[in-house]
Amino acid sequence: MHNFIVGTGKYVYKVEHPFGLLSSGLSWGNTSHVATDSSGNVYVYQRQDPPILMFGREGQFLDSWGNDQLMDAHGLFITSNDEVFVCDRDAHQVVKYDLQGNILLKIGRRDKPALQKPFNHPADIAVSSDGDIFVADGYANSCIHHFSSKGVHIKTWGAWGSDPGQFITPHGIWVADDRVYVCDRENNRVQIFDTNGVYITKWTGFFHPMDIFIDSENVVFVTDQVPGMTMLDLDGNVITRIRTPFNAHGIWVDMDGNMYSAGNEELVTKYIKL
Repeated sequence: MHNFIVGTGKYVYKVEHPFGLLSSGLSWGNTSHVATDSSGNVYVYQRQDPPILMFGREGQFLDSWGNDQLMDAHGLFITSNDEVFVCDRDAHQVVKYDLQGNILLKIGRRDKPALQKPFNHPADIAVSSDGDIFVADGYANSCIHHFSSKGVHIKTWGAWGSDPGQFITPHGIWVADDRVYVCDRENNRVQIFDTNGVYITKWTGFFHPMDIFIDSENVVFVTDQVPGMTMLDLDGNVITRIRTPFNAHGIWVDMDGNMYSAGNEELVTKYIKL
C-alpha cells in the first residue's frame, strides 16, 4: 500500500494504491481507464470479464457488468447525465451504456476495421456539453471522428505525421468550451482544435502524453510516461507538475477534486486531494 504525498500549492494529494477491493471470486485484469458518475461512484474498465467494475468512493465493490460484450478495453467516458461510453479497441467500436450496463448505442462495425474511417482500433472518446461524440481513432488510424449524439457521422480530420493537425497516435481526447484537446502521444504534444477540426495551437513539454481531463474550474490534467501529471490552465500555462508512482494510462477527476488513474498491471490509484 502506497501512502505518501505528491503535488504543490493548491494541488497536493495523498496517494492511495491500490484503490478498490474486489468481491470474492473476482480478479483484476489489466486496467485501461477509470471514471466517476454523478454520485461519485468509480468505474474501472479492464481487459477481461467483467470489463466494467464499479466501486464506491471508499473503494468498496458495488457491481460489475459487460461480460461477453467487449473485447479490448481502452477509453472510458461518463457524461454528466451518467451515460457511459467505452472504446472497444480491437472490436473497432464505441459503445454507449447506462449505469446498469444496458446498451444504448453502438458506433462502428464490429470486427470491420476501416482505414481513416470509423474505426481502426480507436483509443479514446469524449462527449461535448451538447452531446456530440468525439473519438480519437489512434492505433491504426491517425484521425479524429465527430458524431452527433445519435451516432451520426459528421466529420473526420487528421492524417499520419508530425505537422499541425497530423497525428501519430491520438491517444487521449477531451472536449470543453468548443475546443477539442488531443494527446498526440508519439509527437509528445497536446493539439487543440475547434469542434470543426480547425487547428488552433499545440502544447509541448510532455513525454508521450497518455490522457487528458479538464475539470469544472478549467484546470487541465495531462498524464504522460515520465511517469507524471502536468496541470495547466486553458492558455497552456503550467500550474504544477507531479511525479506519479505509476504510468497513468487513463485519468479522471471526481467532484471533490480527487484524481484517479488506471494503468495496465498497475491497477487503480487514487490521489486524495488535501
